Amino acid sequence: MTKAAVELSGVTKHFGEVVALKGIDLAIADGEFFSLLGPSGCGKTTTLRLIAGFEFPTSGSIQIHGKEMALEPPDARPINTVFQSYALFPHMNVERNVGFGLQMKKVNSNEIATRVGRALDMVQLSHRANAKPDQLSGGMQQRVALARALVNEPEVLLLDEPLGALDLKLRQQMQIELKELQERVGITFIYVTHDQEEALTMSDRIGVMDKGELLQVGTPKEIYESPTSRFVADFIGDISLLAVSVVSPTEVRLSGGGNVPADTSNAGDGSHWLALRPESLHLVSAAADVPDGMVRIPGKVRHRVYYGDSYFYDVETTAGSLDVRQENRPGLPTFDAGTELMVWWNPAAGSLVTA
Repeated sequence: MTKAAVELSGVTKHFGEVVALKGIDLAIADGEFFSLLGPSGCGKTTTLRLIAGFEFPTSGSIQIHGKEMALEPPDARPINTVFQSYALFPHMNVERNVGFGLQMKKVNSNEIATRVGRALDMVQLSHRANAKPDQLSGGMQQRVALARALVNEPEVLLLDEPLGALDLKLRQQMQIELKELQERVGITFIYVTHDQEEALTMSDRIGVMDKGELLQVGTPKEIYESPTSRFVADFIGDISLLAVSVVSPTEVRLSGGGNVPADTSNAGDGSHWLALRPESLHLVSAAADVPDGMVRIPGKVRHRVYYGDSYFYDVETTAGSLDVRQENRPGLPTFDAGTELMVWWNPAAGSLVTA
């Protein structure tokens, strides 16, 4: 990783007797799009507020480009924040909304005009500079809020669930626009969300949080395909979890009996599960051939759901319930509820996770 734009070392935060953060260690690279992901109350917004300076840590270090900032006020930090509520001034047009912060800092009018014009170009809203907020769509208002933050030329931009107020289609469109904008401006984005799709779509890396702890940090591919705990596996996308016991460095035993290959080299203490994504599982008739080296167990279809381009099956096996997603295309068989069949997967597709 390149040099850290933001680095947290041993950061804790207590609100009275409530422990909101438990010793967070995290380094976010310069120019990275980093997302903090987790359920409500996990500590992700508290972490963002500590970086912004809206809260101070109980203990630990917060550095921004190598400079200690843990106890500095927000206006002393090279950071701006975009919130879910855009808080645009309704009586001001777009241009004045974007330039308001510079005006309060007594920046000269020529520089304000130059920087506002550049910020509006970044978010592709120069043609709406004279519009009032109520004349803009939700997506445009969100871009105005981004321009208002970017006009201050921050080293780090913090985003606290800024797409939460948008409808689904607009939110998906803005995910792409946000990532493209971050790549154009080249500054560090730290994004807070509880939405797995947002994090997977936009992020260079993701930090998954729960109960004040940072459980796993990695690329979207690493987080999705190689979760390190049951919580991360269960929180990110759809997954099936089969209870297993470790029997050797290369095998686990299914709860219903039978050993299957699995990498257990990183198995921790506690209960273990084999985590399997729906798209990594395959269904064939009970009598069909399965490629050599694959894991296979018998099962019975309990439910089948049609999704247009795919079918989603709930299959009961001797090892537990499995969710299977199969493409809907010519040549691939479909199976009705009650059908007995075989489920198979490549051993490399399963991840061993610990509670």
